[in-house]
This record gives sequence, structure tokens and C-alpha cells, in this order.
Amino acid sequence: MAILSKPRPGIPVFHPAFLLSTWFGIGLIARAPGTWGSLAALPFAWGLSLWGGAPVLLAACAVCTLLGWWASTVYVAKTGTDDPKEVVVDEVAGQWLVLATVPNDPLLFALGFVLFRFFDIFKPWPVGWADRHVGGGLGIMLDDLLAGLYGALILSLINLWWSLP
Repeated sequence: MAILSKPRPGIPVFHPAFLLSTWFGIGLIARAPGTWGSLAALPFAWGLSLWGGAPVLLAACAVCTLLGWWASTVYVAKTGTDDPKEVVVDEVAGQWLVLATVPNDPLLFALGFVLFRFFDIFKPWPVGWADRHVGGGLGIMLDDLLAGLYGALILSLINLWWSLP
């Protein structure tokens, strides 16, 4: 079995929308590309958080969301697919949203990763609703941002509980 999936026809691999939507090719990993996309988001989140804390990470999440919306829209239009598995910029934005709620701590980041993946995979309402009913680039981004909100809420509560005397 191949480690990397073959890129879809319709969009060149060096097109900015391809690079951003697949998070620079991470989405081409054949098994569990969403998980790999979330993992690839972690070191960036760590660095952004060290650089400027939650405000910088939230700003980066907003920029990633807007650029990801554009890139995903272009990607699905050029490839003729709906919510292709190799598009993982949505996982990056959702993961950053979760991690913006806690300080840089390896355990909290690991827990944030697990929580985000849980909500992204199991898609409780309204995550699942958005996944099924909102199409295009917006739909690709929206369900992961909603999953990120669930993860952010739970991780914030855990962090608050841990920090109590």
C-alpha cells in the first residue's frame, strides 16, 4: 500500500490552493489524513502561542479559516469533489481553535488533540448537521470549527479544574 495518495487531477500540486488545502501535502498521507493534519497543526500552534499567546493563535486561526475557505473552494471546484479527504486545512484551523484556550503545556496540547479528533470524527450536533448540509469550502471549514468549539470548551473546563488550588 502506498504511503501517499496520488494527487487528484484538476489542480497542480504547486497551486497555492492545493498547497494550503492539503497543508503542504500532509493531506496526501493515505491513512487518516485528518489525524495527520491535526498533528501537523500542533508545532505551529505551539510556536504561535509562544510568540503571542492566545490572541496570536486565535488570529492565526481566523486567517487560516479565511484562507482555508478560499483554498477549499478552489480545490473542490477544480477537482469536482465534495469534501475530499486530502483537504486538511480545516483540521488545522479547528485544532488551533481548541489549543488557543490553554497555555503551552504538552499534556494539555495532547489532550486538545484527542478532544478535537473525537469531536471531528463523531460529529455531535451541530457538527454533523454542518457536515451534511453545508457544502463547498464553507462546509469543509465549518464542521471542523464547530468540532473545535466543543474541544475548546471541554479543554478549557479541564484546564480550569486542573488549575484550582
